[in-house]
Amino acid sequence: MKNIRNNPALPYITLIIGLLFMANAAVLVKLSDAPGIVTTFYRMFFGTVILILPFVIHRIKSKTKLSQKGIWYAIAAGSCFGFDMALWSTGVVASNATLPTLMANMAPIWVGFGSMLIFKEKHKPGFWLGLILAVSGLPIMFSQDIHGSGNVILGALLGLGAGFFYGAFYLFSQPGRKVMDTLSYLFVSTASSSVVLFMLVLVFDHRLVGYAQHTWLIFAVLGLGVQVIGWFMINYSQGFLPASIVAPTLLGQPII
Repeated sequence: MKNIRNNPALPYITLIIGLLFMANAAVLVKLSDAPGIVTTFYRMFFGTVILILPFVIHRIKSKTKLSQKGIWYAIAAGSCFGFDMALWSTGVVASNATLPTLMANMAPIWVGFGSMLIFKEKHKPGFWLGLILAVSGLPIMFSQDIHGSGNVILGALLGLGAGFFYGAFYLFSQPGRKVMDTLSYLFVSTASSSVVLFMLVLVFDHRLVGYAQHTWLIFAVLGLGVQVIGWFMINYSQGFLPASIVAPTLLGQPII
C-alpha cells in the first residue's frame, strides 16, 4: 500500500503492461495447431507449475494466513475464467483471432451492470459512452470478417458466451483481491482454471499428447508470458482498481 500512495499511477501502469502481454494470446492460440481447450489447458497448467515455487516461498515468508473468503473468491473466479478460456479459444480456432476476442471482451457490459447491482457502484456517463462506442464497432467487424475463412458466426457466439464468464471473473476478483495478495490469488485462480479445463478436455475427448514441437513451445509461452507475467500484472491492478476500469481497459486486446 505504501508504494501505491507514493505512485498512484502504478496500478494503471501494470494494467497496461498486462494488456500488452495478453494481446498476444489469441494469435498464439490460432497458431498452436491444437484444439483451443487443449491450448488453454496447457496455458493454465504450465502457469500453475511455474507459480508453485514462488507461491510456496511467499507463503513460508508470509506471517499471515490466507483469507478463507479470498480462497473461495479465487476458486470461483478461476472456474469462471476456465469456462471463458474454453469458449473463447474454441471460437478463435473455429474462426479468427480478432472477432471472438472482441466479443469476449464485451465483458464490461456484464461488469457494468453487475457492479451496479452487487457493489452499488455508480458509473459516470463516460463509462457508458465508451461501452456504446465499443458495441457500435461490432457491425463493422462483422462486415469485414463475415466473408473470411472459418465459421465467423460460431466464433462470435462462442466469444459472446466467453464474455459472460469473463465478466463474472472480474466481479469475483474485485472483492477477492481486496482480501488476498496478488501472487496467492493468481496461483489459486490459475490452478482452479486448469482443473476446469482439464475436465473439459476429458469431456470432449481431446488428446493431451502427440503435438508438434512448435505447439509445445506455444503452450509454454502462453503459460509463462501470458498467464504468469500478464495476469500477475492485471491481478495486481485489480487489487487497487475497480472491475469497471480494468475490464474496459482490456478491450484494447483485439486492437493490439
